[in-house]
Amino acid sequence: MTGTPGIHPVRGDTIQLIADGTLMIFKGDVMTREVRRDGNGFIEITLPADPQQRRNLERAKGYQFSLYRDGLQFYTTPRSLRVVEIRRASDGALVVTGAP
Repeated sequence: MTGTPGIHPVRGDTIQLIADGTLMIFKGDVMTREVRRDGNGFIEITLPADPQQRRNLERAKGYQFSLYRDGLQFYTTPRSLRVVEIRRASDGALVVTGAP
């Protein structure tokens, strides 16, 4: 599946993310969805991440990712996304917002 994930969360167990040529793999409860703010659409991913991965993503200019569930690719970004915001959710998960 490509395009935008839609407003309903799409959950998986692995995300392979490439940020500025560096591959990062996140395992655990991962999620992506489309969010709208001020009339603009963004793709948001929620990841279990450590502080080093957050630093790597904060330095990145762009990224692409693929979402997997039970070893099958379920969603992939159609093109590179620009990092707009990185924050921590109330449960400690890393939330990355990107723009096409």
